[in-house]
Amino acid sequence: MSSSHPARPARWDHPSHPPQWQRLDPRTLLVHCGWMAAPLGSLALTALATGGRISARGWITLAVIAASFAVVTTLGLIRWFRTEFRISLNGGADAADHIATTRNAPTLDIRSGLFNRRLRSIPLHRIRTVDLTASPLHRLLGVTVLRAGTAGSGGSGGALSLDALAVPEAARLRAELLARAGSAAADGDPVLARIDWRWLRYAPLTFWIVGGVFAAAGSAYRVLDGIGIEPWKLGIVRQAFTDFGTSALWVTVPVALLAVLALGSAGALGLYVENWWNYRLEWTDGHTLQVRRGLFTTRSVAIERARLRGVLLREPLLLRAGGGALVRAVAGGLGNREENRKRSGLLPPAPRAEALRVAAGTLGAPFPGTGAGAGTGTGTGTGTSRPHPHANGNGNGNGNENGNRNGTAPPPALATPSTPPTPSTPPTSATLTPHPRAALRRRRVRGMVCVVLPGTALLAGLGVGLTPVLLHCAWVFAVLVTPLVLWLARDAYRSLGHGLQDGFLVARSGTFSRDTLVLQRSAIAAWTFTDSPFTRRSGLVTLTAAVAAGEDGYRIRDLAASEAAGFAAAAGPGILAEFLVPAGESPVAPRDSRQFPGSSGRTQQGRHRSGKSPAT
Repeated sequence: MSSSHPARPARWDHPSHPPQWQRLDPRTLLVHCGWMAAPLGSLALTALATGGRISARGWITLAVIAASFAVVTTLGLIRWFRTEFRISLNGGADAADHIATTRNAPTLDIRSGLFNRRLRSIPLHRIRTVDLTASPLHRLLGVTVLRAGTAGSGGSGGALSLDALAVPEAARLRAELLARAGSAAADGDPVLARIDWRWLRYAPLTFWIVGGVFAAAGSAYRVLDGIGIEPWKLGIVRQAFTDFGTSALWVTVPVALLAVLALGSAGALGLYVENWWNYRLEWTDGHTLQVRRGLFTTRSVAIERARLRGVLLREPLLLRAGGGALVRAVAGGLGNREENRKRSGLLPPAPRAEALRVAAGTLGAPFPGTGAGAGTGTGTGTGTSRPHPHANGNGNGNGNENGNRNGTAPPPALATPSTPPTPSTPPTSATLTPHPRAALRRRRVRGMVCVVLPGTALLAGLGVGLTPVLLHCAWVFAVLVTPLVLWLARDAYRSLGHGLQDGFLVARSGTFSRDTLVLQRSAIAAWTFTDSPFTRRSGLVTLTAAVAAGEDGYRIRDLAASEAAGFAAAAGPGILAEFLVPAGESPVAPRDSRQFPGSSGRTQQGRHRSGKSPAT
């Protein structure tokens, strides 16, 4: 497929014609005045609630708004006049700027400031993502915000933002930035997914079906309270509470729950439509994955293939029960944790088969543990596989409390493979390795101690001090909640699993939100081993893979301590080499004789005690 980037002006490609500095769109000034909508709306609601009578407080509010408008407009005019940008192909600034940057490297230059002039010059090859975001006000004015994420932009300081540009100019500049960063044609059908409105049935199967109702009620309360209206004194609210208190609870409570579910479902459907309207996921070229979506606030996120480290298949409890899932990207350059959460979405709640297909197309390889092939089609795996050195022969067997599997012997402490895996011949595992039974016992105990016991004790204490009715509520609570807690603990344990397949690390955990992480093994920068007095007694340890992408670190919870070090060494060859002792060798052997296979003859400095895994 040929590239759709617009032709670049010839004068930009010739050093004798340096690009001119450009300013933001003048309509930026109107965008900056959008903050006045909230106070003016509150003032209008106050006038309606009081019959058009504006008190002295209202006139003071109007005066403050007028003064603020003058100040904001003046500052916005100065900012607009003093903010300029350009793409410099020779990597150098003008002589008048008295600033020298890296030569022979195209850069995106932005200069701003009134008294303290600031010039930011970012090489185009460091730009990893280029996003276009337009709020309803931006769309009304015909402008958009361009945000370029750079390598290592974990915080806001590593990204460049132009607020705001005309939509055609922003699209042209985005294409120019991506073209200068390097592009290639995409193979086959570049479109991975489009919106299918049959997926709307999955919208209510999220937390927002209940939590969104209370969040909206809290927001409405704060707004009314801010404009001087006490919600509890409104006639409709008082009448509702009166009817609720005088009616039979066995009728009003179910009706109230149904009303909450109905409002939550309507809100979830509305959010789904607003967030994923006109959704399209595609490879715009051989190196760029683009997500476009949004009804009122449009979003367009571009992720460079070189910064894409993996995918996360997320299955919240209700969505999993309905056979659905969603997909997120694990990529660098998407900003801090909050920005990454907003910008990493690749697929809305959809059928699980569709989620597996999109994840495989994003990875460019079959999704581990399934037959979902890469690209837009589906397929079945035909290659042979062999378990990784620390997987058990029976991947589906149930383990005992010491982490051993049925019919298998436990691996030696700190054992490592005689031939460490290499990128050309990685170990593979068709199924995820289950975790020790001690992990199940730990989840059962935690649920009983943190949920059942406190709730029962609280109700019993209130029953002794207030009314005997609560004593009956205490034992009813214990009888009803205990099976639920044990079931959730069992589900959480069954969700645990880890393994290696081709060049990927696969880890799965969670019950309220079961997450399956597929991460490039080459992206792992470090390992952290975490335990506590309770996990040490159970022979468990938690591994955390440090990655310069996504959430910066991903946990593999409650592995057998005897297997953790070997698995980490197999997943990231070389990271733990100097801390490990080969299988069958005494940990107290002479220092010059303790060498880990594949460590290029380096002397091992690590020691371990009592046969436990080392911690980094």
